[in-house]
Amino acid sequence: CPCGWLDDPSGRCRCGLDQVAPYQSRISGPLLDRLDLQLRVPRPPVSAIDPSSPPDGEASAVVAARVAKARQRQLDRQGCLNSGLGTRQLASHVPLGERERALMTRALERLALSARGHHRVLRVARTIADLAGAERVDSRHLAEALGYRGQQGA
Repeated sequence: CPCGWLDDPSGRCRCGLDQVAPYQSRISGPLLDRLDLQLRVPRPPVSAIDPSSPPDGEASAVVAARVAKARQRQLDRQGCLNSGLGTRQLASHVPLGERERALMTRALERLALSARGHHRVLRVARTIADLAGAERVDSRHLAEALGYRGQQGA
């Protein structure tokens, strides 16, 4: 929103829908369609950024090793990273089973995904599967990738 406090738990945002909707529509659908990940990131609690607090989650070195393995898996499988997969390559490297096709069909209808958006979801799902060490993309990977598309449906 114009004030920058939309959805903040402090309640500082006083913008009405008549202000928020036009502000958010300033970013065009075709531009949003070119973004693989669309997330709202809430302000973290003070305890999360306090240097004296123990860190949550995985250590950076563990995450970096998993990413390196996923990248190598992509290069070994297809000779390029998932981001470089074209439409034909997606069909061969992201084969979908019945459940996965049904999920994507529902998503295409409900989210009004464009062909570009559909391909981006498949690439992200393939990456999520690679990070998980999975050989095939399943409905969990697709659902997670769809969750990263944001509310715009682009």
